[in-house]
Amino acid sequence: MGQFLLVCCCGGLGAVARFVLNTSIQRWWNRIFPLSTFIINVVAAFLAGIAAAAYYYQTVPYATYLLFVAGFLGGFSTFSTAINEMVSLLKVRQLGMAGAYFLLTVAIPFLAVVLGWWVGSRGH
Repeated sequence: MGQFLLVCCCGGLGAVARFVLNTSIQRWWNRIFPLSTFIINVVAAFLAGIAAAAYYYQTVPYATYLLFVAGFLGGFSTFSTAINEMVSLLKVRQLGMAGAYFLLTVAIPFLAVVLGWWVGSRGH
């Protein structure tokens, strides 16, 4: 039960971090491309890659990995918001932007995980 509550707390911290970063980016970015969600998801993917490598190479214990990935990054990242933003772009007939956002939302976070794994596994 203690681990469950810790994951919940870490998830709450991740959600607060997402809110702060999202609000900060939206204050200066007022274009149609949903940059704040994109940046948040790329950062989360990069950090997940680092965490996965750290766990794989036994640099951190499973409990720490779980708290960070399932907890903090689970609350921080927001794939469902990205999908909703794609649908919103389609509703206002921004087909090219919706398609580009879809491709970028899949490809760039994937590359960020790979880069994060590479960074996290350096020295092993």
